[in-house]
Amino acid sequence: MFLITTLIALSVVLTRSCAAAQSCWRNTVCTGATQPAFPGHWESYNYSPTSRTVQPTRILKHDKSFLANYPGIAQLNGNGSQLIFDFGKEVGGIITVSYSASGSGTLGLAFTEAKNWTGQASDSSSGTFRTDGALSATITTTNKSSYTMPDNKMRGGFRYLTLFALANKNIDIQILNITLELSFQPAWSNLQAYGGYFYSNDDLLNKVWWSGAYTLQTNAIPPTSGRHVPILGSGWLNDMNLNLGTSGSTIYVDGAKRDRTVWSGDLAIAVPSILQSTGDSVGVKNALLVLYNDQATTGELPFAGPAMNIFGSDTYHMAVMIGTYDYYLYSGDKTFLSSIWFKYQSAMSFITAEIDSTGLLYVPANGVADWGRSEQVGRNTEANMLLYHTLVTGSSLATWIGNQGLASEWTSLAARLKSAVNSPSLNWDPTVGAFKNNDTDATIHPEDGNSMALVFNVANTSYIQSISQELTKNWGPIGAVAPELPGNVVGFTQSFEVKGHFVSRQATRALSLIRLSWGWYLNNPFGTQSTCIEGYLSDGTFGYRADEGYQGDASYTSHAHGWSTGPTSALTTYIVGIQLTGPGGITWTLAPQFGDLIHAEAGFITPLGKYSASWTLATGGYTVSWEFPQNTKGNIVLPGQTAAEAPSLSLDGKKISLGAGEYNPESGLLTIDGQGGSHTLQVIY
Repeated sequence: MFLITTLIALSVVLTRSCAAAQSCWRNTVCTGATQPAFPGHWESYNYSPTSRTVQPTRILKHDKSFLANYPGIAQLNGNGSQLIFDFGKEVGGIITVSYSASGSGTLGLAFTEAKNWTGQASDSSSGTFRTDGALSATITTTNKSSYTMPDNKMRGGFRYLTLFALANKNIDIQILNITLELSFQPAWSNLQAYGGYFYSNDDLLNKVWWSGAYTLQTNAIPPTSGRHVPILGSGWLNDMNLNLGTSGSTIYVDGAKRDRTVWSGDLAIAVPSILQSTGDSVGVKNALLVLYNDQATTGELPFAGPAMNIFGSDTYHMAVMIGTYDYYLYSGDKTFLSSIWFKYQSAMSFITAEIDSTGLLYVPANGVADWGRSEQVGRNTEANMLLYHTLVTGSSLATWIGNQGLASEWTSLAARLKSAVNSPSLNWDPTVGAFKNNDTDATIHPEDGNSMALVFNVANTSYIQSISQELTKNWGPIGAVAPELPGNVVGFTQSFEVKGHFVSRQATRALSLIRLSWGWYLNNPFGTQSTCIEGYLSDGTFGYRADEGYQGDASYTSHAHGWSTGPTSALTTYIVGIQLTGPGGITWTLAPQFGDLIHAEAGFITPLGKYSASWTLATGGYTVSWEFPQNTKGNIVLPGQTAAEAPSLSLDGKKISLGAGEYNPESGLLTIDGQGGSHTLQVIY
């Protein structure tokens, strides 16, 4: 049906300017950095292309194995003939096909993220739970011509492009060239100019960190390219303006292919990972602002922002508030905080009004929408863990903005909630050693609520190790199956679980889960091999959430989903151990965990400057180095061996003595004061 020759690579004149394609997206003003903040050999792990103009790397056979390299000459011969072009990774934007032809008919273009769905219909993105069909270009006999897909038909996320010919009579189409103008991270002239990095002695963990960063980059879209609302009957359009009263050039959505909308809950995982990897604080702020601009008069924040404008989720409401804290912690942007502070207080009043006489949040029937879990109403554990963290972080924001009265009020509510949720008469199940789904349902011990209990430091100290161990009972051969969504492995809840194990100081356990799930997908030859998937079934099928409508077309699953990027922030925060505690990083904690690694390093930037740290194990001890802005200070919390005597410490080549209480012989932890600047600490057992 088709002929492929790879002897000659042709260059063609495109209808779009290559110079423009290699700067910023269309008329967007370039605001991103031009060089990576931390150049080094780890840049070889960066999945981001070096140019905004990219091409396929190879062509697939009909059996979906690889047939030939590309570019070259590729030919469609006859009605129904097709070629499947592989870009080698997740990409997104506007395709231009240059061709010559004899005969007349139609050239079809179909797009898919996963190899499973390649063919003459694009995977599902529009919300109908049916395949999206294909684009078509009318072909007539010509020596040379080109087709560029319309802007509103931009395909935000795909790896594979299928070209096919349809005709009533004979048709031959010679494909001379295919180029893609990338649309994501629109304000960056250099797509590899990340503000953060991670590197360790484990190749797979490095790939996972960078795949999370790249996933988030593909989720940073031009605000005028959101998914069309209302849902179309067929096909797809990405033509909605998501800015809603703001003027940002970039906004973060939940997925590259779909839903291309600001989904509030995703920010709880995505925001820290963005700020520690790509460093795009501008896009984060814009996503938060559109949600505050969409706030209801009751104080409720949206479940999903423009153009969907959906409400009815207590958990996603709180995720916006938590994202606000995370953004301010890394940016110190007091102008932003002041501008939304009244709205933030209104949002807090809305959610705390649902606290009942027990001190717990009681989720009403009109607030139960969530990430896909089975049930939410009542004194739900997940919702209460989120409320505790919302109150604690809200108290910090109130303190930083100068309202100590509110800070004290919210701290008091948090303390009461913590006492209640840990009570065996309410949400704690002492027979299992984990939290119940809610105060009355002990049949489910959820991954989300138990993981959040660890991450947000809600669980009583005596419960921590039991919860961490209990969570591992959900592990299967390719990830942790969520009891609250049976049969599903969910990147969102697993992201919290990974962080929960780290907070429990079970670093090896956390690393094992990253390798088990994220490693499985990253090495899966049917996936993108470059990004983080939304979720999948426990049997390895990509048809995530098969019980809730996705079964209409399993290809609706997003293969580049920001809510699954938890390992990116977790490896920086817990393995390397860089944790900010004051706005912009004015104060910090450096608390590395080694797990089964022998070396790790990471860094990111804030308006105060660069934060980078590394550690290396050696016989009889280890070395920790850091370089933080000079005008900052913090605590150093280091692992060690449990022993009667403290290890020997040398700071910048000079031996130092530990003060009273700075060494814990039971845990082996060392805690000392730290200062900004460039320092090296050697620990000898």
